[in-house]
Amino acid sequence: MKSKILIFSATYNESKNITLLLNYIEELNLDLDILIVDDNSPDKTWQIVEEYSKNKKNIHLIVRERKSGLDTAHK
Repeated sequence: MKSKILIFSATYNESKNITLLLNYIEELNLDLDILIVDDNSPDKTWQIVEEYSKNKKNIHLIVRERKSGLDTAHK
């Protein structure tokens, strides 16, 4: 049985960085999934991820209603 990698990042106001991060991860050319948990960033980071992942089945997004912190994003 083959293991699959999950790369996880919690985001808040990362609109200037998120595309760079996603591009970098994809350039690794590995069989992996990406999970972004965004705390409803005022700069609309979640919208950038939503648009970026539109045709990509391996990128997943959870948008939380409000800023809840890094520790709860990890849980």
